[in-house]
Amino acid sequence: MSLQRILGYPENTKLLIIHADDAGLSHSQNRATKQCLENGIVNSYSIMVPCPWFFEMAKFAKNNPQYDNGIHLTLTCEWENYRFGPVLPISEVSSLVDKDGFFYKKREELALRAKNEDVIKECEAQIEKAYHFGLKPSHLDSHMYSLGAKADFFKIYKNLGKKYDLPVLISKQLMEMVGLNPDENIDQGDLLIDKAYFGTYDIFEAKKLNNYYQDVFDNLEIGLNVIFIHPAFDDHEMKGITVNHPNFGSEWRQIDTDFFGNEESKLLLRGKHIKFITWKDLKKTI
Repeated sequence: MSLQRILGYPENTKLLIIHADDAGLSHSQNRATKQCLENGIVNSYSIMVPCPWFFEMAKFAKNNPQYDNGIHLTLTCEWENYRFGPVLPISEVSSLVDKDGFFYKKREELALRAKNEDVIKECEAQIEKAYHFGLKPSHLDSHMYSLGAKADFFKIYKNLGKKYDLPVLISKQLMEMVGLNPDENIDQGDLLIDKAYFGTYDIFEAKKLNNYYQDVFDNLEIGLNVIFIHPAFDDHEMKGITVNHPNFGSEWRQIDTDFFGNEESKLLLRGKHIKFITWKDLKKTI
């Protein structure tokens, strides 16, 4: 039976989650995420537990349980000058960090150097920290989809979902993006996203992100769709964090905020016959 039928909708229903990544990364990221939730059309977000601004977003999550909030399991830190590492003492998960004690910048470094047992310990510590602060996460996902960096990590990722009874974001497109073979790593019964949508650097460079998002709404597929965005403001804080990193940089994040974070964005969905759902809805199916 299709997911649409399981959730009580007609077979031809277009199901949609609009999801904001990277909450907790910065104050700018938190402010923009809140704007997109409260004034726009975003209905899901996930929090980076190891980041300095986690606590601000954790308080928001506790006070606003109407919004889905997942845990953005974080094992990489891609920024040039803004660096962070694990929530556990480095001595307990030393294979996850570089010589300066920070997460590796690239998925490939993580895959090459990280020990499975350290990945498990740190991911569980991030989840437990979220629970300690009173969060009730709706799902698990992965920063930079780094838990798809190799098959062993992906098994850990799925097992964490089973252990904590939470849906886990699994997408063939994201797996292919990070070089993981979907045919070899998706099991029968896994909850799959039918279509994942996310901007790419060539679209951003051509100044066509808004056109891309509009086209997504105009051509949304039947089944479960998720649009991934990264809202933040193009302010001094985010310029400093994303220096020399235009890919998902501060300018890109401002575009996401402007497109999805206001009353006008709601007009884009009129007449599209799209049904918003949440990770909490999906949890009922696992």
